[in-house]
Amino acid sequence: MDRQWRVYTPYRSPFDPCPATDPKAFIVPPNQFVVFQPKGLRQFAPREALKRGTLWPDLYSPYDPPKGGGQ
Repeated sequence: MDRQWRVYTPYRSPFDPCPATDPKAFIVPPNQFVVFQPKGLRQFAPREALKRGTLWPDLYSPYDPPKGGGQ
């Protein structure tokens, strides 16, 4: 996993009748860690920036569409 993903295991009480669940994963957007825009950030080429949705590689977070072909 890359640095944007976090994993946790939900708490399960010893008296919980439900079976244990698998660890859960979630993504933390990179813009949560950039307080201000520093000078000299790397930049994508214009065409690549349009394709990825951001000019700066450090703020790029890929999006994988849900499996199953949602409507």
